[in-house]
Amino acid sequence: MLLAVDIGNTNTVLGLYQASDQRERASEKWRATWRLTTNRAQTADEFQFLLTGLLQARGLQAAAVSAIIVASVVPTLDGMVREALRRQFGCEPLFVGPGLKTGMPIHYEPPADVGADRIVNAVAGYAAHGGPLIIVDFGTATTFDVVSPAGEYQGGIICPGLAISAEALFARTSRLQRVEIRPPARLVGNTTVGSIQSGLFYGYLSLVDGLIERLRGELGTDTKVIATGGLAALIAGQSRYITLVDERLTLNGLRLLWERNR
Repeated sequence: MLLAVDIGNTNTVLGLYQASDQRERASEKWRATWRLTTNRAQTADEFQFLLTGLLQARGLQAAAVSAIIVASVVPTLDGMVREALRRQFGCEPLFVGPGLKTGMPIHYEPPADVGADRIVNAVAGYAAHGGPLIIVDFGTATTFDVVSPAGEYQGGIICPGLAISAEALFARTSRLQRVEIRPPARLVGNTTVGSIQSGLFYGYLSLVDGLIERLRGELGTDTKVIATGGLAALIAGQSRYITLVDERLTLNGLRLLWERNR
């Protein structure tokens, strides 16, 4: 089995993929997936212990893992993760980075500055949907990545994520309380909680749809728009332009990159 690891600033997502009958859909081959909190203070021993518990809880054995691929946007964790994975599975993890064959021309300056997760998402999105394509990844930051009809990574947009925006509001105001981020009952809030929820949700929805509208103005109205990330389903449900949410987009991109480089 292949272990795919996506290390983000807030969450780390892991998936175990088992190749089998080619007629099966890729989504049916993921034996297990996990979403963890990214812990910058974690040691290799702690991460290895966590991996052992995750596998045991699903009745899986470390010996079943024969290959590992990792995308990381937290460089300070790379050494720790590499060591823990080596110990646990006895094989060398492949990290997404310069020199890896992606099958996708990167039009970014310099190319190495593009986050590993953004390239992985672009590869997976184009393989599944073709182009032109916009991929919106709702993570710690929200990224908009553009893939041309010819399968070229064109670049994109980076803005603060919804959770960061909410935290900034709560941290810099004395009387505004933390609230659950969700669609409010009404647009015009008649309570403080409702007013904050309306501002956070509809304000961010307007940001997302506004940027997509501008991108579609450049790329064409036939441009497909897909979303991924922890808050994708929340926003996509009321977006005018997002047509598909793919929670496993990054994992499937990692699988594709491993297949192109093994």
